[in-house]
Amino acid sequence: MINFIIAQIEVATNAIATPVTPAVVAPPTLNILDLIIKGGVIMIPIALLSVLLVYVFVTRLLVVNKALATDANFVPMIKSQLQQGNIEAAKNLAQTNTTPVGIMLYKGLVRLGKPVKEIEMSMENSAKVELAKVEVNVNYLSTIAAIAPMFGFLGTIFGVIKIFYNIAIADNISIGLIAGGLYEKMITSAAGLVIGVMAFVAHHLLVARIDKLIAKLELASAEFLDVITEPAGK
Repeated sequence: MINFIIAQIEVATNAIATPVTPAVVAPPTLNILDLIIKGGVIMIPIALLSVLLVYVFVTRLLVVNKALATDANFVPMIKSQLQQGNIEAAKNLAQTNTTPVGIMLYKGLVRLGKPVKEIEMSMENSAKVELAKVEVNVNYLSTIAAIAPMFGFLGTIFGVIKIFYNIAIADNISIGLIAGGLYEKMITSAAGLVIGVMAFVAHHLLVARIDKLIAKLELASAEFLDVITEPAGK
C-alpha cells in the first residue's frame, strides 16, 4: 500500500515538473480575393481595366502575328514570275495570300501598265488600310496605362478619407480604426500601378510587332517597284 502511494506521488511530481508546451496558432493568411475585397469599390474599375487589357492584348497579338506570317519565299516568287513575264501567275499567287503584304502586292499587280507613281500610290494606300485594321484598339492599352494608376490614386484618397472618418466617429486613434483605410489605400495603389505597368509593356510589345510589319511592307513594296521599273533586257 505504501509503495502504491509513493508511486502516485512520483507520477504527480513528474507531471508538475514537465512544462506544458503551448499550442502554436498559425497566423491568419490573406489570399488574393481577400486583398481585392479589402481594396474597396475602386477595385471594380481596376479589375475591369485588367480584363480589357488582357482581351485587347491577346486579340491584337493574334492579328499582328497572322499579318506577319508571310512565307519568306513569297516576295521572291512574285519577283521571279514578273521577271519571266508571267503576270497572271504573279496575280494568282498574290491573290491567294491574305496577309497585308500579299494584298498590297496584288493591288500593284492589277495596275501594271499604268504610271509607276499611280501603282506606288495604290500600294501605299492598300498598306495604310491593312495597317489600320491591325492597329484597331491598340491605343486602348496606352489609355489603360494612363488611367489605371489614377484609379489607384483615387483609392488612396478614399482610404485616407476613411481613416479620418473612423477617427472622427470614434473620437480616438488606434490601429484598428486606421487599418481598414490603410488596406484600401495600399491595395488600390498597388493594383493600379501593376495594371498600368502591364498595359504599358503590352502596348510597346504590340507597337514593336507592328513596326516590324511596316518594315516588311516597305521592303516588299521597294522590291516590287524595283522589278517593274527595271530596264528591259537587264
